[in-house]
Amino acid sequence: MADKELVGEISHYYGQIDVAVIALDKELKVGDQVHIHGKNTDFVQEVKSMQIDHQTVEEGKAGEEVAIKIDVRVRKGDSVYKLTAEE
Repeated sequence: MADKELVGEISHYYGQIDVAVIALDKELKVGDQVHIHGKNTDFVQEVKSMQIDHQTVEEGKAGEEVAIKIDVRVRKGDSVYKLTAEE
């Protein structure tokens, strides 16, 4: 079973292009598994790509807003958790 760590929350969602903007409280990298959870949202997906200000990046740090392609509709305020494997 994987552990999860809160890394941020959804600040914007662009449904026409399936992109979510995450306001980060902790680091997030391409390849990480995230669990997005809210009142009407609950799913897990891999971060396949990430952008900051329309520039492709491999990671985002605390205090930054990153945009990721998303598989399921999300809502502003949904929590974003990074899944980590138990040691």
